[in-house]
Amino acid sequence: MADKRGSHGRPKPRGKRSDRARDTPRGERGFGPYRKPERDDDARRPRDGSAPLRRPDDGAPTRPTLRVVGTRRDANLPPPARNRAARSPAPAKSRRRRRKSPADVEAEIRRLAGRNADRALRRLMDAADAYAHDREREALRVLRPLREQLPDSPSVRELVGLCQYRLGNYRAATKELEAYAELSNSADENPVLMDCYRAQRRWRKVESAWEELSAASPSAEIVAEGRIVYAGALADQDRLDEALAVLRKRAEPVREPKEHHLRLWYALADLEERAGNLARARELFDRVRRADPNYVDVAERRAALG
Repeated sequence: MADKRGSHGRPKPRGKRSDRARDTPRGERGFGPYRKPERDDDARRPRDGSAPLRRPDDGAPTRPTLRVVGTRRDANLPPPARNRAARSPAPAKSRRRRRKSPADVEAEIRRLAGRNADRALRRLMDAADAYAHDREREALRVLRPLREQLPDSPSVRELVGLCQYRLGNYRAATKELEAYAELSNSADENPVLMDCYRAQRRWRKVESAWEELSAASPSAEIVAEGRIVYAGALADQDRLDEALAVLRKRAEPVREPKEHHLRLWYALADLEERAGNLARARELFDRVRRADPNYVDVAERRAALG
């Protein structure tokens, strides 16, 4: 089931959009029954799919905020370990399941809950509504008995994990999202799971989840989100050259850029600036600004580079 990072891209039809809709990336609203409604304050949030990975003069690294799930609680990270030998993760299993529709979720709950299915569905939808309106603690109160009743429900475990993530409970979120991935055989929540690992500085897990996600390729938007998180994790470890290489690999210009292109270009421009590659950073910020002059703070970032 998908959320709001919950899980996969919820493309909106092309055509005319209101100013508020234009100011809000398609990729940030969530998916399926967990889709998050638009709010006026969303236009004030960053639209790049993540906050800047780190400004050149910053101290502790700032982990990117995943647009799919909303703002994550930040925590001060200790200095990254240096000179640690990199170890390759074990080969990842490929997960290619497509996103569930609301009808699929209903069928799942009816199969698992039996005669209590109607009540379970009402609880799940109540929790999804609370989550969509930023009432994560309320959603968790509704979900706890449901999780006990239906521990094998991917939809329930996913939403519990997303709520815990939003609240900054990364260990708890990790447990639920790992269960979701196993139960659903899906990698569509891997970007959120990667960010949970990143918050705990579990670098090998970040890399393994990234390899799994890139192999499954559930959608361009989700893979781009994972790519940004993976690059951020490398940057957190002072592996800036590797972080740049990860983003540069998919940073080619496109004729009709979508939201995930802008997010990736912006994140790469930020890293290029941090690395001292100011000409490249200007070029990327200009590319974003040509596609959307009002994108995040791109005009200010570009102006600051002269």
